[in-house]
Amino acid sequence: MDTIFAQATAKGKAGVAVVRISGPHAFAAARQIAGPLPDAHRAGLRSLRDQNGGLLDEALVLTFPEGRSFTGEEVVELQLHGSIAVVSAVLRTLAAIDGLRLAEPGEFTRRAMENNRLDLAQVEGLADLVEAETEAQRLQAQRVFSGALGDKVEAWRAKLIRAAALLEATIDFADEEVPEDVSPEVKDLLTSVATDLASEIKGSLVAERVREGFEVAILGAPNAGKSSLLNALAGREAAITSSIAGTTRDVIEVRMDLGGVPVTLLDTAGLRETEDEIEQIGVERALSRADQADLILVLTETGELPAELRKTKVDLVVRTKSDLSAPGEGLAISTVTGQGLQYLTDEIGRLLSDRVASVGTATHLRHRVSMEKASANLAKVLEQLDSEVPTEILADELRTAIRALDSLIGRVDVDHLLGEIFASFCLGK
Repeated sequence: MDTIFAQATAKGKAGVAVVRISGPHAFAAARQIAGPLPDAHRAGLRSLRDQNGGLLDEALVLTFPEGRSFTGEEVVELQLHGSIAVVSAVLRTLAAIDGLRLAEPGEFTRRAMENNRLDLAQVEGLADLVEAETEAQRLQAQRVFSGALGDKVEAWRAKLIRAAALLEATIDFADEEVPEDVSPEVKDLLTSVATDLASEIKGSLVAERVREGFEVAILGAPNAGKSSLLNALAGREAAITSSIAGTTRDVIEVRMDLGGVPVTLLDTAGLRETEDEIEQIGVERALSRADQADLILVLTETGELPAELRKTKVDLVVRTKSDLSAPGEGLAISTVTGQGLQYLTDEIGRLLSDRVASVGTATHLRHRVSMEKASANLAKVLEQLDSEVPTEILADELRTAIRALDSLIGRVDVDHLLGEIFASFCLGK
């Protein structure tokens, strides 16, 4: 394989910038600009020099031998002063060395996978970790990156292979007496995996929302204070507020971190009967987004739901403008005085955190599709295990289920996905 290099830290001024070199000639290339290298897994201060002997920078040099690095290859990391000019000079010098080339996006991580340092699910976990904005996203990505999903797949796979072996033994010895009926053990193995898959599939729906963000729809009549609440929670004028009813015509989205949970707040058009065609479209969009939202928050001055929401499952009903009204029952807020806002955000965070508690290890649609395929195959085998369906067909269904799980962690049938996945990484990853 080629020896590749790239800046592994973000571009721009910084205290420290890291340039990574990986491949069979990484050590030899590093020696050309840094002289003798420190021992493996040790750091040493070196003067980096260009082809003419000119000083590039004083850098901390780290070496990782083949088989003990992130990529599984020889790796050298140069910790430079984070000057744009210094980094550019070092990259130009490396590019001039025979056998070296600039890495493509995600190529370091791709090599880690090809060298069995990571499975495909871990690669996706790493991508999610880089993109994580909230604590819930970080924890979830760390769990996948650490190999938790791969460990589960290996355990399921081992059980299915055992079940397939038992079934195939009855095929191999069809003309002889098999010492015992294998059906009970096969059924136990398949039932165990099917139960785990069902739980993980359910949890993957929550995991996807943690990765992409929960949606909280703010609904209510015109002038109920929806836009004012959005602005108060966002800490900026994200939506236009006015005493004129019907100011908000479209759905306005603001992304936030509420108690470590990623949330997109949706400010919607006021719900009312109207002859205004554009406003009516806004009302329809408000109800449509509410149907898709994870949590529905209704604002009302009176404490009563608008007629349009009488049959809708509402999660929170909040009385607004408490600074102008008499005390009443239930949660009340004022965007003018700030009364109740902290309690409201805590309550939204609590409701969403309860859902996060059931999060699965599988975090992507691709993961869920693979598990659903495997689950469907297992259901067929369990349904037909005690029937007259030929054992060869049942064994083939099990092999198909195993292949579905293998695709989940990148063993088979994922070549068409790799380009898209690694293209989302930066050059230094």
